[in-house]
Amino acid sequence: MRNARKRTFRLLAVTALTGPLLGAAPPVTSTGWAASGSVDVTIDNEHIVTGELAKCTADGPYNGWSQGGATGDIAVFGAGESGCGRSGDAAIAQASGRRFRATVLQRYGGPELTVRTFTAKCATTDIGSGGEVTVGAVEGVTVPSQIPPNHRIVIPGGAAGTALATVTLNETVTPQPPDGSLVTHAVHIKLFPQGGPASGDIYLGTAACDPFGKK
Repeated sequence: MRNARKRTFRLLAVTALTGPLLGAAPPVTSTGWAASGSVDVTIDNEHIVTGELAKCTADGPYNGWSQGGATGDIAVFGAGESGCGRSGDAAIAQASGRRFRATVLQRYGGPELTVRTFTAKCATTDIGSGGEVTVGAVEGVTVPSQIPPNHRIVIPGGAAGTALATVTLNETVTPQPPDGSLVTHAVHIKLFPQGGPASGDIYLGTAACDPFGKK
């Protein structure tokens, strides 16, 4: 199924530390990192891992770049890039990529998923972190005109009515209880979330920020 809308969606996520800090806090250094994408899946007992593509960190390397390429018949990444650094005490991280195709589901009768462009950004503040993602022209699943945070799309077709995969757009991951840090993914594809012949995750556009120290 094709998504006829050729729009870019900008979405915001913010997390902040809640509750008082007890005692004298030691000096901390904000941190952040970003990557254009990654694959970590297991198919037919074979584990395929790319690591974070075009990765940068606030402590260096400050820029990353990847020319992209195919990961077997699982996915094809176009070129991706990232940039990280600090502005005063604030850490800043961002990554982008383009022309992504996930072909892995076709072997199970599912669709090919494509994303024309995507970005993920984050920055720390005095009390937490904020993030923003953009997702351009998606095909293979239907994307609503207004995308809420952590919008999940289920791709059916697994055994006994289970899902082949889930696709989450504008995903924000924060610890509980909140500590001011966050990780944002422009797109997260999870294979056979209820179990099946494959498992694992594909991420497009990841940015992570922590204002209160390295983890």
